[in-house]
Amino acid sequence: TYRELRLLELEILRTQYKNQMATQIQDIIWLDVDMMFGIEYEEFPAQIAQVAMWLIDHQMNMRISNEFGQYFARLPLKKAATIVHADALETDWQSIVPSNELSYILGNPPFIGSKIMKQNQRDQIVKQFENADGSGVLDYVTGWYIKAAKYIQDTKIKVAFVSTNSIVQGEQTSILWGQMLNKYGIKIHFAHRTFKWKNEAKGNAAVYCVIVGFANYDTNNKSIFEYEDIKGEAHELKAKNINPYLVDAKDLLIDKSSNPICNVPKMSFGNMPLDGGHLLLSDEEKITFLQIEPHAEKFIKPLISAYEFLNGQKRWCIWLVGAEPSELKKLPEVLKRVEAVKKFRLNSVAPSTQKFAATPTLFRDRNQPETYIVVPRVSSENRPYIPFGFFDKDSIVSDTCMSIPNGNLFHFGVLMSAMHMAWVKTVCGRLESRYRYSKDIVYNNYPWPQNPTDKQIKAIEAAAQKVLDVRTSFQLPSDGGLSAERGGSSLADLYDPLTMPPDLV
Repeated sequence: TYRELRLLELEILRTQYKNQMATQIQDIIWLDVDMMFGIEYEEFPAQIAQVAMWLIDHQMNMRISNEFGQYFARLPLKKAATIVHADALETDWQSIVPSNELSYILGNPPFIGSKIMKQNQRDQIVKQFENADGSGVLDYVTGWYIKAAKYIQDTKIKVAFVSTNSIVQGEQTSILWGQMLNKYGIKIHFAHRTFKWKNEAKGNAAVYCVIVGFANYDTNNKSIFEYEDIKGEAHELKAKNINPYLVDAKDLLIDKSSNPICNVPKMSFGNMPLDGGHLLLSDEEKITFLQIEPHAEKFIKPLISAYEFLNGQKRWCIWLVGAEPSELKKLPEVLKRVEAVKKFRLNSVAPSTQKFAATPTLFRDRNQPETYIVVPRVSSENRPYIPFGFFDKDSIVSDTCMSIPNGNLFHFGVLMSAMHMAWVKTVCGRLESRYRYSKDIVYNNYPWPQNPTDKQIKAIEAAAQKVLDVRTSFQLPSDGGLSAERGGSSLADLYDPLTMPPDLV
């Protein structure tokens, strides 16, 4: 940061003094290391940062010396950056530098997701948010946002943090930004939307980031930096307002809702096996299993999981709901697998899993509808649409999907629309950069068409049926043999933007 500021200063000085032959460098250089303050959790990096600041200062002084033809060095060293070895969330920032003496706060706080945080880290976040509802699900980086918001009250300090994109998508958005906007009067001044960033740390880990710049006052000069390619360069878009979803629109927060806001079927989670894999079968395993246990065939059901559904592959499960004990006793291979499920659950360290050892013939969670629309919980961000599909009670929906019981062509048509996808792109949570569809955030809050006419419903149903017909023509081999030779296309093929049939667009 200091290096880039010195380079910017050099560019300004070069422009300002380009026609002046004699200039005393020491009189025109403004930036110095003692203007920089930092907090570093690890002791050794804190010491390294202190020395590195002197080193980069000297390098930049030599560069300015070459530019102006005068030797300039700050020797002996009299000033130093203030680099504190401390926990930034536990330290009073005012004790390091009073907020009325500061202009900018920059940083890339630790990228630690809420599900992998240590207990003390989770406690820190809850403390920073003063036990606000939902604060227990927030990522670690949000602690820096809320602490900065408190620190910059009644100042002109500008803040910018590199963060994982989870803070502007899904359920975390309303929790974090509800506090930032409503309690602390924060306004977003600029934002870089999701981009893929590889840092210089060991392992060169790639993360999906945003940069959010904000302050305790508004400005008319707002910019959103959009990435057509998340690995490429951004292009700038001027904005009237930047809301917590990093779009040019009014400040609006989407809270979790347990029920749909419109009159549509409720969405349900799929069936979770929690079986150690003993009730699941691949295509090959199913064939081998039925050769040994042919009378178990009526209990073998297609399992609709997200990967197989999207990629045109088959998976099966042993579905023993309603099975008579007398029937099971005649199926020794089935009983072996049931016994393995029981042992798996009993050996778990989680008491909540152990209790399901009492019902080893069944999936842990059972939410099997009669007929339903299947919704993959995770889908590639590259697809123009998230592919949904229809299934009946004999196709068991797995917990990698959700279902809309009794969903019809009208529901399917609306969900496969460009309007619904615009909603998904704005509010949906992400797994890396992939869409992670949420029942409580995305589906339940979606504003469906209100009081559509019969003509409008029929038009949507006709368009939905056309989508299904086009899919079928590519997915299923025809009697002519040509389709059989090509082997059929998966939904992943059909919704790849490079290979998508025009009739699906």
